Amino acid sequence: MTGEGMEPLVFDVDQSEFETRVLERSRETPVVVDFWAPWCGPCRVLGPVLERVTEEYGGKLLLAKVNVDENQELAGGFGIQGIPAVKVFKDGALATEFTGALPEPAVREVLAQVVPSREDELALEADGLWSAGDADKASEIYQHILEESPQHPGALLGLGRGLLDTDPERGLAILERVPLGGPERNEADRLIARHNLSAGDGADVESLQRELAAAPDRIDLRFRLAQALAAEERYEAALEEYLAVLKQDRAFEDDGARKAMVQIFEVLGRSELADRFRSEMAKVLFS
Repeated sequence: MTGEGMEPLVFDVDQSEFETRVLERSRETPVVVDFWAPWCGPCRVLGPVLERVTEEYGGKLLLAKVNVDENQELAGGFGIQGIPAVKVFKDGALATEFTGALPEPAVREVLAQVVPSREDELALEADGLWSAGDADKASEIYQHILEESPQHPGALLGLGRGLLDTDPERGLAILERVPLGGPERNEADRLIARHNLSAGDGADVESLQRELAAAPDRIDLRFRLAQALAAEERYEAALEEYLAVLKQDRAFEDDGARKAMVQIFEVLGRSELADRFRSEMAKVLFS
């Protein structure tokens, strides 16, 4: 299938073209590479499935076919030991792969991992609207996606994020529904942690600092100060105070200092600050 002036969706490729027609092209459109041979019975079963699914995607996916008999060096470079072998490239790198003539539903499931669905595209559109300040329109799109796909991670994340300011209880409940194991879940966990940390008791940082200076052994004041600092997103100072609480009494407020530090680490992600205080916390906990 092709149009005038357009690259075909399904094409043969050899070693001399692999860099440009597969790796470079995959930076724009995912490319499925089917390593096959004319004498291979399972290849003749899988090939038409791959071609049919590729054409159904209407240009969102390309299929490159590599005859291993004619391209033994290329096949060897990719460690092909049995055929059919399928490797999917996206953004210039291997995204996923499988070996053998999988049934069509399984093939579709694999390819769905690398090709945005209609719901994925709508979620990206809604993300753009939300970033541009049109939260109402973004929420409408997120809700529309969830009517069709109730567990769509991007829509759950977007809708939950948008509700945190106006309806935090509902927003948190939606964020908790984001499926585990993906980047959306990581972001949902950060948003949940940030929200929980912001829920201080409204105490004034400067007032608490003055009180603590007059009574430095009062662990309750130090804990409240840490909470107030965290609510203002002054995370380094908050971690210092939580660590001091931890050193004084780990069990205070039901292990509250350690739990709060873990939440701050969630918000910070991988960073020098988080790594430093993880190390300090471990010294206290395991000394």
